[in-house]
This record gives sequence, C-alpha cells and structure tokens, in this order.
Amino acid sequence: MNQEILRTQHPSTEQAFTVLLSPTRRGARLARLLTVAHLGAWGLPSESAAHVVAELAANASVHGRVQGRDFQLSLAVSGQTLRIEVTDTRGDSVPPGPGAVKAPEDDHAENGRGLLIVEALANHWGIVPGPVPRKTVWAEIDLVR
Repeated sequence: MNQEILRTQHPSTEQAFTVLLSPTRRGARLARLLTVAHLGAWGLPSESAAHVVAELAANASVHGRVQGRDFQLSLAVSGQTLRIEVTDTRGDSVPPGPGAVKAPEDDHAENGRGLLIVEALANHWGIVPGPVPRKTVWAEIDLVR
C-alpha cells in the first residue's frame, strides 16, 4: 500500500527590519516613513505604529542625541505582535517608565506628551538599559484587536 505523507508548512509570519538613522528631525521623519512603507509592504496596519515610531524617534533625536552617533530603529513581527525598538546612545538620559509618565502641568506646553501617546497606543512598552552607553525604548502593538 502506498502512503503519501503530507507535511503542512505554515508560511513564516516573521518579519524584521532594522536601520540606523541620524539623530535629527529628518532622521525621525524617515523612521516614520520607513515604518509605514515596511508595514504596508508586509500587509499590516501602520497608523498606530507610525505615531509610536514618530514619538520614539523624536525622543531619540532630541533627548538621546550624541554628536556623531546614530539611533537605531527596529521593527519585528512575531505572531500577531509588532515590536518597535528605538535605541539611542544616551543611556544616562532615561525617560520615566510605563505608568510613571505625567502630562505637562501647562496645558499650552509644546512638548512632554510623546510617551503619553506611546502609552495610549501601545499594548506594552518599556525601557531597557545598556549595553553602555545605550538604552532602548520599546513598544508592542497587537495587530489583531
């Protein structure tokens, strides 16, 4: 008797992208544009991720900037979760973590709301110190809600 064994192979849903960008307004804008382009190419929604990347990249450009050192943007899809990581070279400048971010006291302040936006849009986020002199601020977004 002839038996044929069939193996069902599930296509890998793992996607990843990493890039170094200059810690400037242009680099932060490029981080957002690259996020939208890659998620679109992967057939994934990008609106929340674009806002999160814009805020984290802006923070890396303003608060994590060290002359001559780039920041790194990483996107990774695992299962139904998108993980965003922005690594800069100012490990000595650590923002408040999840649950500790406060809105600016002045309602007319032009800054100070970036991590509040990240906290509102991400399912989870946090900060990983090191290796010296770096730090990584990460956020995870569920792709299925």
